[in-house]
Amino acid sequence: MAEAIVNARLGAEWQAFSAGTNPVGHVHPKALLALSEIGIQHTGRSKHAEEFQSSDFDLVVTVCDSAAENCPVWLGKGRKIHHGFPDPALTDEMDDFRAVRDLILQSLGKQLEE
Repeated sequence: MAEAIVNARLGAEWQAFSAGTNPVGHVHPKALLALSEIGIQHTGRSKHAEEFQSSDFDLVVTVCDSAAENCPVWLGKGRKIHHGFPDPALTDEMDDFRAVRDLILQSLGKQLEE
């Protein structure tokens, strides 16, 4: 959801790429629904972090919940920050997908204010 939100809201200034350490091969349908509720039609795909191993980024943001997920250490160039969000797929509840979506939007808003 973070990739889709950044690209939809800040696409003129930023291009986001999302990847994980254990991708499931598809974007969760409830994540797509949560995005569509705020007018974002996401067409991304599930990707492994190794796909970007040789890429240099200006900014690397990890969004995993360190207590529940394996959060990779990014060794490439670029500023690194962490914003932990719970994985809504663990509960599979639509309200949890909405809550994480809203937390991402809230965090993005705070970053823009700084």
